Amino acid sequence: MSDQKSASQTVEEPLDLIRLSLDERIYVKCRGGIELRGKLHAYDQHLNMVLGNVEEVITSVEINEETYEEIVQTQKRKMELLFVRGDAVILVSPPLRTG
Repeated sequence: MSDQKSASQTVEEPLDLIRLSLDERIYVKCRGGIELRGKLHAYDQHLNMVLGNVEEVITSVEINEETYEEIVQTQKRKMELLFVRGDAVILVSPPLRTG
């Protein structure tokens, strides 16, 4: 067996990493303290994405006006299918690959 990776498994451009993550669970961090984990069904060059079986976590930080303490709140929800607009995306993390 050859040590060379097949052409479909190589990463030469940033979007290649996204292509290799199709049909796998990914982590997406968005503006507004929104974090998404879901199965990547589709994407385009603008990083618009369609995710399935999505878990959304929204983190908000408020300051108590009397004590100036930070109050961190998280809300979670699950969705069957979600369209993510690319201009909201800050970070995309593919699944961990070993090998």
